Amino acid sequence: MNLRSTLLAATILALPAVANAQMFAPNSQAITGLYLGAGVGYNVLEDEKVTGPAGTTFGSGDLRSNGGFVGALSLGWGFGNGLRTELEGSYRNNQFRQLRGGLAASAGGREQKYGPMVNVLYDFYGLSPYVTPYIGGGVGYQWAEWQDVRANGVGASVAYGNKTRGSFAYQAIAGAAFPITPALAITAEYRFLGMTGDRNYGSRAVVGGTTFTGGGKAGEEFNHSAMVGIRYAFGAVAPAPIVVAAPAPAPAPARSYLVFFDWDKANLTDRARQIIRDAADNSKKVTYTKIETNGYTDSSGTPKYNQGLSVRRAQAVAAELVKDGVPKNAISITGFGETNPLVPTGPNVREPQNRRVEIVIK
Repeated sequence: MNLRSTLLAATILALPAVANAQMFAPNSQAITGLYLGAGVGYNVLEDEKVTGPAGTTFGSGDLRSNGGFVGALSLGWGFGNGLRTELEGSYRNNQFRQLRGGLAASAGGREQKYGPMVNVLYDFYGLSPYVTPYIGGGVGYQWAEWQDVRANGVGASVAYGNKTRGSFAYQAIAGAAFPITPALAITAEYRFLGMTGDRNYGSRAVVGGTTFTGGGKAGEEFNHSAMVGIRYAFGAVAPAPIVVAAPAPAPAPARSYLVFFDWDKANLTDRARQIIRDAADNSKKVTYTKIETNGYTDSSGTPKYNQGLSVRRAQAVAAELVKDGVPKNAISITGFGETNPLVPTGPNVREPQNRRVEIVIK
């Protein structure tokens, strides 16, 4: 199976995961803290260049393999801003089928590859509530174990050593996560893994009754993997439920006005001043006991910083009310930080409707 067919098959396997993800409510949020991941899929090993014993061309050429299994487990940490780092262990298994060189020959045996990798990844949040793309890369070490690797041609045969050889490895990752819950997600991804340098397995070739020994070197190798998997984040926080209060008799309906702010700002826009002026004018037409200015922020930033920002926003609105003729002693100023959002979100989310001051005339 060639690379194009492999990637097509992986895409078809991932379609049910994508379809199922669309059935769930939006649960996408930045990973904060510890998480576990696991994935399985299909690995394509590019042709490996090998050299046989000196004195014969048989045993040298390109070892071609069938597609095989790939699996990976990872333990990672999310920093809450899209950046993640993880320690991964992976396993790949491919069966050899042909030696292409001076003399084409059938081949057998297999290569098992395994080892640890350290990855750094970045999630692109906010593009869609149903899918979060991500990219990343990693470095580590991989061992390639050869088992009964051999080739047979007309009047010639070669056998390579049953040995395990390792080298430095690197990889590139591109994928997407489809959240099922704030903690659990289905993943689909492509990985490119490379191993550097030569690995010496040794070889013994018999050509026309003459035996040659030595050689058996394999050069750099490259793997293409398509995988589907699951990921569980232990630090995920479920969105705050929307609580609908039971209707209660009130002596008189309170009038409220919403003033919105730009991200990380407490200064008033022209639109904000107009809303405050309307509230001040209407307060002069009714009998009221007090006027509240309640400040809020979204969940981006730390709770301590957001608390102070919400107070500054409430103070800015109160000062503008006084400027518009409302008695200062009739106004109460309260900051609620990132609590009581209009739009429930997870942590570290910039939500414009949550950056507000509510003017309540009672």
